[in-house]
Amino acid sequence: MHMSAGFPANLAPRVLSIVRVVSAYLFVLHGSAKHLKIPFIEAMASVSPTSLSGIAGWLELVGGFLLLLGLFTRPVAFVLSGLMAFAYFIAHAPATPFFPLMNGGESAVLFCFIFLYFSVAGGGSWSIDALRSRR
Repeated sequence: MHMSAGFPANLAPRVLSIVRVVSAYLFVLHGSAKHLKIPFIEAMASVSPTSLSGIAGWLELVGGFLLLLGLFTRPVAFVLSGLMAFAYFIAHAPATPFFPLMNGGESAVLFCFIFLYFSVAGGGSWSIDALRSRR
């Protein structure tokens, strides 16, 4: 089966949007578990809204929702990338600095670098940002 050379390149902006939506959905769940108790996670049930974890939860909830929509993708993703770097070094790295698998920080590292990529690449063709730029 022969595919044209442009076929994968034509899909890239759409796949970028799909990765953004899935990543944002997974990220929003962290904030909604902390503040909306959906899903209910015992360890997150007592997070104070003004604690460090609570403030991170607001950024996860609001920033994740903006990413889900693809609205202000680049600046929001940049802030969330920094949040995840901070979360890794504050909450995970002190346990075993160079082994995210051992300190539970692999999702923080992945989110950090995925969001860093979105801060450069944008939200893809299926985003409010793309819709706004067409007008």
